[in-house]
Amino acid sequence: MIDSNKIKALVDEWLEGKDYFFVDATVNKENKIVVEIDHKDGVWIEDCCDLSRFIESHLNRDEEDFELEVGSAGIGQPLKVLQQYQNNIGNEVEVMPLDGKKLQGVLTDANETAITLYYSEKQKVEGKKRPVVVEVTKEFKYDEIKWVKTVIHF
Repeated sequence: MIDSNKIKALVDEWLEGKDYFFVDATVNKENKIVVEIDHKDGVWIEDCCDLSRFIESHLNRDEEDFELEVGSAGIGQPLKVLQQYQNNIGNEVEVMPLDGKKLQGVLTDANETAITLYYSEKQKVEGKKRPVVVEVTKEFKYDEIKWVKTVIHF
């Protein structure tokens, strides 16, 4: 089986001097290699092809056959790396905390340990009979959330 660390090293080598960043690389038991890269302005198909050719040129199909797929982190897929979070500051996101209560709001900050979300929610306010909508800013540690996805509006 091809080592995913070898693939990551090849991707890192190709990324040198480029504005792209590494998101993920997986290799399954059948040697299907899936590489995901991203860029703050989106990923161009030509660059995916270039990276694919680069990886293929450093692997030997005679030694070990493989299938290779290179692409961008998919729309609607959970964010995986800090750079993706930082590129989405100011954008609307969905957050699924571990408690299972999905939230939607604006990502206002992201660092190595947590994200900050600005959102509206109904809360019981003293002196009011009914819950009222209040604006909330809350920090979530990465280990407190299942996933974060960008919200796509058409």
